Amino acid sequence: MTIDSKKIHYTLDIPEKYASERLDQTLAKLLPDYSRTLIKEWIESGAVLVNGSSTKAKTTIKGGEHVTIDVTLKTQAQWEAQAIPLRIEYEDDTLIIVNKPVGLVVHPGAGNADQTLLNALLHHASELQALPRAGIIHRLDKDTSGLLVVAKTPAAYKHISLQLKKRSLLREYQAIVCGTMISGGTIDAPLDRHPLQRTRRAVMDTGKPAVTHYRVAEKFRAHTRLKLQLETGRTHQIRVHMAHIHHPIVGDPVYGGRIQLAKGITPELKQALKNFQRQALHAFALGLIHPVTDEFMRWEIELPEDMAQLVQTLRNDYKTAT
Repeated sequence: MTIDSKKIHYTLDIPEKYASERLDQTLAKLLPDYSRTLIKEWIESGAVLVNGSSTKAKTTIKGGEHVTIDVTLKTQAQWEAQAIPLRIEYEDDTLIIVNKPVGLVVHPGAGNADQTLLNALLHHASELQALPRAGIIHRLDKDTSGLLVVAKTPAAYKHISLQLKKRSLLREYQAIVCGTMISGGTIDAPLDRHPLQRTRRAVMDTGKPAVTHYRVAEKFRAHTRLKLQLETGRTHQIRVHMAHIHHPIVGDPVYGGRIQLAKGITPELKQALKNFQRQALHAFALGLIHPVTDEFMRWEIELPEDMAQLVQTLRNDYKTAT
Protein backbone atom coordinates (compact mmCIF):
# COMPACT_ATOMS: atom_id res chain seq x y z
CA MET A 1 0.00 0.00 0.00
CA THR A 2 1.40 3.36 -0.99
CA ILE A 3 0.19 6.93 -0.69
CA ASP A 4 0.33 9.18 -3.72
CA SER A 5 -0.03 12.93 -3.73
CA LYS A 6 -1.59 15.26 -6.26
CA LYS A 7 -0.78 18.95 -6.46
CA ILE A 8 -3.65 21.23 -7.35
CA HIS A 9 -3.67 24.95 -8.05
CA TYR A 10 -6.61 27.33 -8.37
CA THR A 11 -6.87 31.07 -8.97
CA LEU A 12 -10.25 32.77 -8.89
CA ASP A 13 -11.98 36.06 -8.18
CA ILE A 14 -14.98 35.90 -5.86
CA PRO A 15 -18.15 37.33 -7.44
CA GLU A 16 -19.89 40.24 -5.72
CA LYS A 17 -23.02 38.15 -5.09
CA TYR A 18 -21.21 36.25 -2.32
CA ALA A 19 -20.69 39.40 -0.24
CA SER A 20 -21.37 38.86 3.50
CA GLU A 21 -20.89 35.07 3.31
CA ARG A 22 -18.10 33.12 5.03
CA LEU A 23 -14.98 32.32 3.02
CA ASP A 24 -15.22 28.54 3.49
CA GLN A 25 -18.92 28.54 2.50
CA THR A 26 -18.21 30.56 -0.62
CA LEU A 27 -15.30 28.42 -1.76
CA ALA A 28 -17.36 25.26 -1.23
CA LYS A 29 -19.91 26.69 -3.69
CA LEU A 30 -17.27 27.75 -6.21
CA LEU A 31 -15.41 24.43 -5.95
CA PRO A 32 -18.24 21.86 -5.74
CA ASP A 33 -15.93 18.88 -6.17
CA TYR A 34 -14.49 19.46 -2.68
CA SER A 35 -16.26 19.39 0.67
CA ARG A 36 -16.50 22.41 2.91
CA THR A 37 -14.63 20.48 5.62
CA LEU A 38 -11.68 19.87 3.29
CA ILE A 39 -11.66 23.49 2.11
CA LYS A 40 -11.68 24.66 5.72
CA GLU A 41 -8.60 22.50 6.36
CA TRP A 42 -6.87 24.13 3.39
CA ILE A 43 -7.65 27.61 4.71
CA GLU A 44 -6.44 26.80 8.22
CA SER A 45 -3.22 25.27 6.87
CA GLY A 46 -2.38 28.46 4.95
CA ALA A 47 -2.85 26.89 1.51
CA VAL A 48 -5.51 29.47 0.64
CA LEU A 49 -4.47 33.10 0.11
CA VAL A 50 -6.97 35.94 -0.18
CA ASN A 51 -5.46 39.01 -1.86
CA GLY A 52 -2.05 37.49 -1.15
CA SER A 53 -2.57 36.86 2.58
CA SER A 54 -3.63 33.86 4.63
CA THR A 55 -6.86 34.24 6.57
CA LYS A 56 -9.52 32.31 8.51
CA ALA A 57 -12.39 30.13 7.33
CA LYS A 58 -14.95 32.40 8.97
CA THR A 59 -13.66 35.54 7.24
CA THR A 60 -16.54 37.52 5.74
CA ILE A 61 -16.44 37.98 1.98
CA LYS A 62 -16.80 41.51 0.55
CA GLY A 63 -16.79 40.49 -3.10
CA GLY A 64 -14.05 40.87 -5.67
CA GLU A 65 -11.31 39.17 -3.60
CA HIS A 66 -8.56 37.37 -5.52
CA VAL A 67 -8.01 33.85 -4.19
CA THR A 68 -5.16 31.47 -4.87
CA ILE A 69 -5.09 27.86 -3.67
CA ASP A 70 -1.97 25.70 -3.72
CA VAL A 71 -2.39 22.37 -2.00
CA THR A 72 -1.00 18.87 -2.15
CA LEU A 73 -4.07 16.67 -2.11
CA LYS A 74 -3.48 13.24 -0.63
CA THR A 75 -5.27 10.54 -2.55
CA GLN A 76 -6.59 7.40 -0.98
CA ALA A 77 -4.55 4.34 -0.14
CA GLN A 78 -3.62 2.44 -3.27
CA TRP A 79 -5.55 -0.74 -2.62
CA GLU A 80 -5.07 -3.59 -5.06
CA ALA A 81 -7.60 -4.05 -7.85
CA GLN A 82 -8.84 -7.65 -7.82
CA ALA A 83 -11.00 -9.54 -10.29
CA ILE A 84 -13.89 -10.38 -7.98
CA PRO A 85 -17.34 -10.84 -9.57
CA LEU A 86 -19.71 -7.93 -9.05
CA ARG A 87 -23.50 -7.92 -9.20
CA ILE A 88 -24.25 -4.53 -10.70
CA GLU A 89 -27.91 -3.50 -10.76
CA TYR A 90 -27.32 -0.10 -12.40
CA GLU A 91 -24.41 2.00 -13.66
CA ASP A 92 -23.89 5.29 -15.46
CA ASP A 93 -21.10 7.87 -15.61
CA THR A 94 -21.97 9.10 -12.11
CA LEU A 95 -22.79 6.15 -9.87
CA ILE A 96 -22.97 2.38 -9.47
CA ILE A 97 -25.64 0.39 -7.63
CA VAL A 98 -24.15 -2.89 -6.39
CA ASN A 99 -25.92 -5.96 -5.01
CA LYS A 100 -23.50 -7.19 -2.34
CA PRO A 101 -23.63 -10.93 -1.65
CA VAL A 102 -23.41 -12.54 1.77
CA GLY A 103 -19.83 -13.07 2.92
CA LEU A 104 -18.24 -10.19 1.03
CA VAL A 105 -16.57 -7.55 3.23
CA VAL A 106 -17.15 -4.01 1.97
CA HIS A 107 -13.83 -2.34 2.84
CA PRO A 108 -10.33 -3.64 3.72
CA GLY A 109 -9.57 -3.62 7.42
CA ALA A 110 -8.24 -5.67 10.29
CA GLY A 111 -8.41 -9.33 9.29
CA ASN A 112 -9.54 -8.49 5.73
CA ALA A 113 -6.62 -6.89 3.90
CA ASP A 114 -8.11 -7.61 0.46
CA GLN A 115 -10.76 -9.64 -1.40
CA THR A 116 -13.33 -6.99 -0.52
CA LEU A 117 -15.99 -5.09 -2.44
CA LEU A 118 -13.58 -2.16 -2.65
CA ASN A 119 -10.95 -4.32 -4.38
CA ALA A 120 -13.58 -5.56 -6.82
CA LEU A 121 -14.73 -2.02 -7.60
CA LEU A 122 -11.18 -0.88 -8.38
CA HIS A 123 -10.87 -3.70 -10.91
CA HIS A 124 -14.19 -2.71 -12.46
CA ALA A 125 -13.49 1.05 -12.57
CA SER A 126 -9.89 2.11 -11.86
CA GLU A 127 -10.83 5.81 -11.62
CA LEU A 128 -12.44 5.07 -8.25
CA GLN A 129 -8.94 5.02 -6.74
CA ALA A 130 -9.04 8.83 -6.54
CA LEU A 131 -12.19 8.85 -4.38
CA PRO A 132 -12.53 8.28 -0.62
CA ARG A 133 -13.13 4.56 0.02
CA ALA A 134 -13.26 4.05 -3.77
CA GLY A 135 -16.56 5.95 -3.87
CA ILE A 136 -18.37 3.71 -1.37
CA ILE A 137 -20.94 5.90 0.39
CA HIS A 138 -22.26 3.52 3.04
CA ARG A 139 -21.62 -0.03 4.18
CA LEU A 140 -23.27 -3.33 4.93
CA ASP A 141 -22.04 -5.92 7.40
CA LYS A 142 -20.15 -8.87 5.91
CA ASP A 143 -23.10 -11.24 6.26
CA THR A 144 -25.81 -8.75 5.32
CA SER A 145 -26.72 -8.85 1.64
CA GLY A 146 -28.17 -6.18 -0.60
CA LEU A 147 -27.87 -2.81 -2.30
CA LEU A 148 -25.08 -0.25 -1.94
CA VAL A 149 -24.46 2.98 -3.86
CA VAL A 150 -20.98 3.87 -5.12
CA ALA A 151 -20.11 7.33 -6.49
CA LYS A 152 -17.87 7.57 -9.55
CA THR A 153 -16.96 11.28 -9.41
CA PRO A 154 -16.00 13.70 -6.59
CA ALA A 155 -19.13 15.76 -7.24
CA ALA A 156 -21.36 12.68 -7.03
CA TYR A 157 -19.61 11.55 -3.85
CA LYS A 158 -20.27 14.90 -2.22
CA HIS A 159 -23.88 15.04 -3.45
CA ILE A 160 -24.86 11.54 -2.29
CA SER A 161 -22.93 11.84 0.99
CA LEU A 162 -24.96 14.97 1.73
CA GLN A 163 -28.17 13.01 1.13
CA LEU A 164 -26.93 10.41 3.61
CA LYS A 165 -26.11 13.13 6.13
CA LYS A 166 -29.53 14.77 5.70
CA ARG A 167 -31.23 11.36 6.05
CA SER A 168 -32.85 11.58 2.62
CA LEU A 169 -31.04 8.54 1.20
CA LEU A 170 -33.68 5.79 1.18
CA ARG A 171 -32.45 2.46 2.59
CA GLU A 172 -35.00 -0.31 3.11
CA TYR A 173 -34.34 -3.77 4.51
CA GLN A 174 -36.12 -7.05 5.03
CA ALA A 175 -35.44 -9.14 8.11
CA ILE A 176 -36.77 -12.28 9.71
CA VAL A 177 -36.98 -11.83 13.46
CA CYS A 178 -37.81 -14.06 16.39
CA GLY A 179 -41.27 -13.77 17.89
CA THR A 180 -44.64 -12.78 16.46
CA MET A 181 -44.99 -9.01 16.16
CA ILE A 182 -48.46 -7.49 16.02
CA SER A 183 -47.71 -4.12 14.42
CA GLY A 184 -44.95 -1.84 13.19
CA GLY A 185 -43.29 1.02 15.00
CA THR A 186 -40.18 3.12 15.45
CA ILE A 187 -37.12 2.41 17.58
CA ASP A 188 -35.40 5.59 18.73
CA ALA A 189 -32.46 4.44 20.86
CA PRO A 190 -28.92 5.87 20.77
CA LEU A 191 -26.06 3.48 20.00
CA ASP A 192 -22.44 3.34 21.11
CA ARG A 193 -19.66 0.79 21.50
CA HIS A 194 -20.39 -1.85 24.10
CA PRO A 195 -18.53 -0.84 27.29
CA LEU A 196 -16.94 -4.28 27.71
CA GLN A 197 -17.01 -5.93 24.26
CA ARG A 198 -15.52 -3.41 21.86
CA THR A 199 -16.56 -5.20 18.65
CA ARG A 200 -20.23 -4.99 19.64
CA ARG A 201 -22.64 -2.07 19.78
CA ALA A 202 -25.19 -1.40 22.48
CA VAL A 203 -28.07 0.94 23.29
CA MET A 204 -26.57 3.59 25.56
CA ASP A 205 -27.75 7.02 26.67
CA THR A 206 -24.32 8.43 25.79
CA GLY A 207 -24.44 7.08 22.23
CA LYS A 208 -25.20 8.71 18.90
CA PRO A 209 -28.84 9.10 17.81
CA ALA A 210 -30.18 6.02 16.01
CA VAL A 211 -33.69 5.65 14.54
CA THR A 212 -35.15 2.58 12.84
CA HIS A 213 -38.67 2.34 11.42
CA TYR A 214 -40.26 -1.08 10.90
CA ARG A 215 -43.52 -2.60 9.70
CA VAL A 216 -44.84 -6.12 9.62
CA ALA A 217 -44.70 -7.76 6.20
CA GLU A 218 -45.65 -11.34 7.12
CA LYS A 219 -46.40 -13.30 10.29
CA PHE A 220 -45.46 -16.91 10.99
CA ARG A 221 -45.99 -19.25 13.91
CA ALA A 222 -43.16 -17.83 16.06
CA HIS A 223 -41.36 -15.47 13.68
CA THR A 224 -42.08 -12.31 11.71
CA ARG A 225 -40.83 -10.94 8.39
CA LEU A 226 -40.27 -7.21 8.68
CA LYS A 227 -39.60 -4.35 6.33
CA LEU A 228 -37.38 -1.75 7.94
CA GLN A 229 -36.22 1.71 6.96
CA LEU A 230 -33.13 3.40 8.35
CA GLU A 231 -33.33 7.03 9.35
CA THR A 232 -29.75 6.92 10.64
CA GLY A 233 -27.01 4.45 9.73
CA ARG A 234 -25.06 3.38 12.80
CA THR A 235 -22.92 0.27 12.87
CA HIS A 236 -25.09 -2.85 13.46
CA GLN A 237 -28.08 -0.54 13.94
CA ILE A 238 -30.93 -2.82 12.88
CA ARG A 239 -29.38 -5.85 14.57
CA VAL A 240 -28.94 -4.05 17.90
CA HIS A 241 -32.30 -2.31 17.78
CA MET A 242 -34.25 -5.52 17.12
CA ALA A 243 -32.42 -7.33 19.92
CA HIS A 244 -33.15 -4.35 22.17
CA ILE A 245 -36.92 -4.80 21.75
CA HIS A 246 -36.55 -8.57 22.27
CA HIS A 247 -37.09 -9.55 18.64
CA PRO A 248 -33.53 -10.43 17.53
CA ILE A 249 -32.83 -11.27 13.90
CA VAL A 250 -32.79 -14.96 13.08
CA GLY A 251 -29.27 -16.35 12.74
CA ASP A 252 -27.50 -13.29 14.15
CA PRO A 253 -24.32 -14.75 15.69
CA VAL A 254 -23.66 -11.66 17.84
CA TYR A 255 -27.03 -10.32 18.96
CA GLY A 256 -29.39 -13.22 18.21
CA GLY A 257 -29.17 -15.27 21.37
CA ARG A 258 -30.37 -18.87 21.48
CA ILE A 259 -32.44 -20.35 18.65
CA GLN A 260 -36.15 -20.10 19.45
CA LEU A 261 -38.15 -23.17 18.42
CA ALA A 262 -41.93 -23.16 18.79
CA LYS A 263 -43.71 -26.29 19.95
CA GLY A 264 -44.86 -28.53 17.14
CA ILE A 265 -42.82 -26.95 14.34
CA THR A 266 -42.04 -29.10 11.34
CA PRO A 267 -38.71 -30.96 11.23
CA GLU A 268 -37.91 -28.99 8.07
CA LEU A 269 -38.20 -25.64 9.86
CA LYS A 270 -36.28 -26.87 12.88
CA GLN A 271 -33.40 -27.89 10.62
CA ALA A 272 -33.61 -24.68 8.57
CA LEU A 273 -33.34 -22.49 11.67
CA LYS A 274 -30.38 -24.46 12.99
CA ASN A 275 -28.61 -24.26 9.62
CA PHE A 276 -29.12 -20.52 9.11
CA GLN A 277 -25.75 -19.22 10.28
CA ARG A 278 -25.93 -15.53 9.40
CA GLN A 279 -28.28 -12.67 10.25
CA ALA A 280 -31.41 -12.88 8.11
CA LEU A 281 -31.09 -9.27 6.97
CA HIS A 282 -31.19 -7.99 3.41
CA ALA A 283 -31.01 -4.43 1.99
CA PHE A 284 -33.69 -4.89 -0.66
CA ALA A 285 -34.38 -1.27 -1.72
CA LEU A 286 -32.37 1.89 -2.25
CA GLY A 287 -33.46 5.34 -3.40
CA LEU A 288 -31.71 8.65 -4.02
CA ILE A 289 -31.72 11.91 -5.93
CA HIS A 290 -29.47 11.48 -8.97
CA PRO A 291 -26.50 13.88 -8.65
CA VAL A 292 -26.76 15.03 -12.28
CA THR A 293 -30.42 14.77 -13.31
CA ASP A 294 -31.91 15.66 -9.90
CA GLU A 295 -34.47 12.90 -10.48
CA PHE A 296 -35.43 10.47 -7.71
CA MET A 297 -34.37 6.93 -8.58
CA ARG A 298 -35.23 3.74 -6.73
CA TRP A 299 -33.98 0.18 -7.06
CA GLU A 300 -35.42 -2.99 -5.55
CA ILE A 301 -34.14 -6.57 -5.59
CA GLU A 302 -35.47 -9.95 -4.48
CA LEU A 303 -34.45 -11.78 -1.34
CA PRO A 304 -31.28 -13.85 -1.67
CA GLU A 305 -31.81 -17.59 -2.09
CA ASP A 306 -31.08 -18.56 1.51
CA MET A 307 -33.58 -16.06 2.97
CA ALA A 308 -36.19 -16.89 0.33
CA GLN A 309 -35.92 -20.58 1.22
CA LEU A 310 -36.22 -19.80 4.93
CA VAL A 311 -39.35 -17.70 4.30
CA GLN A 312 -40.93 -20.53 2.31
CA THR A 313 -40.13 -23.03 5.07
CA LEU A 314 -41.70 -20.68 7.64
CA ARG A 315 -44.81 -20.41 5.45
CA ASN A 316 -45.08 -24.19 5.14
CA ASP A 317 -44.77 -24.57 8.90
CA TYR A 318 -47.39 -21.88 9.49
CA LYS A 319 -49.86 -23.73 7.25
CA THR A 320 -49.54 -26.85 9.37
CA ALA A 321 -50.53 -24.87 12.45
CA THR A 322 -53.65 -23.28 10.94
